[in-house]
Amino acid sequence: MAELLQSRTLEVPRSEWTAIVSKYAGADVRRAVWQVVNTLVPLSVLLWAMFYFLDAAPWVAALLVLPGAGLLVRTFIIMHDCSHSSYLPWPKINDALGFVTGVLTLTPFAQWRRDHALHHASSGDLDRRGHGDVPTITVKEYLERDARGRLIYRLIRHPLSLMLVGPLHLMLNQRFRGRSKATKTKQLYSVWYTNLAIAAAITVSILVWGPRAFLLVYLPCMYVAAAAGIWLFYVQHQFEDAYWETHDEWDYATAAITGSSHLRLNPILQWFTGSIGLHHVHHIGPKIPNFRLQEAHDDNPIFEAAPTMTIRMGIKALRLALYDEDAKRLVRFSDVQAA
Repeated sequence: MAELLQSRTLEVPRSEWTAIVSKYAGADVRRAVWQVVNTLVPLSVLLWAMFYFLDAAPWVAALLVLPGAGLLVRTFIIMHDCSHSSYLPWPKINDALGFVTGVLTLTPFAQWRRDHALHHASSGDLDRRGHGDVPTITVKEYLERDARGRLIYRLIRHPLSLMLVGPLHLMLNQRFRGRSKATKTKQLYSVWYTNLAIAAAITVSILVWGPRAFLLVYLPCMYVAAAAGIWLFYVQHQFEDAYWETHDEWDYATAAITGSSHLRLNPILQWFTGSIGLHHVHHIGPKIPNFRLQEAHDDNPIFEAAPTMTIRMGIKALRLALYDEDAKRLVRFSDVQAA
């Protein structure tokens, strides 16, 4: 592993890793439909139970927030797989499911799909940052900023900002998007169609069950799910030896496997997160459905090169904030101050 990180390249022929990926890629209708059922049905039942217990036993409703958030994370993973067209073999039905699960998780499907595709195409590329990334700058860029610029970046990268303010930013920022490389006319329509669907769903829930159904049932679950999602995405690419290179030196396969972590979770958490902790497998084979990631990882030694993370390591990694191009690793603000 040390030699791999030092060389910064896997030196695996493209034909070899594409052959590996192709064995697991593609839709599996039976498993996909079963996953939809065992995710959305329990989610509906749990949200109903939370509403029922708001008056009878509020503490029960509070306890149900965590599994509710977990089911929303799992719902997001279904949308995520739909965005890679790896979930169902029928494009229109695949996209319709992506739109519905996107509404449930406050995510404009087509816009997110475009942004996420750019993320896959540029992850670990220092010259193409900014697509689906946690904002990351180099030590040199940080030192070149004035005091105000450094303060703003420190506030953005502070763990409390990421975990407490981040979910609100995620939920609200996706309601309004301007034109960009990731947001063309089709993606703008996706944002506004999603907004209309969300507004309609909230209106119906308030008319039928009252405002508490949204404010005290769905919103707490969504907030916790968004926080969990931010942390999951963070630890997938933000760890000390994460792969970053200039575009001239950047290599897709190396970025996918050594620039994405293998987050080891217990079976329950892996189920709720749709195995997205096997992020290195997903990045090199984005069309592998979430329920085949573990199989692909276990069958192929190439995936052993991925950096392994635990929950404890992921929490500690929240303090990493800058990429040191000389040392080729992520460092803390304190490391720069001490230099």
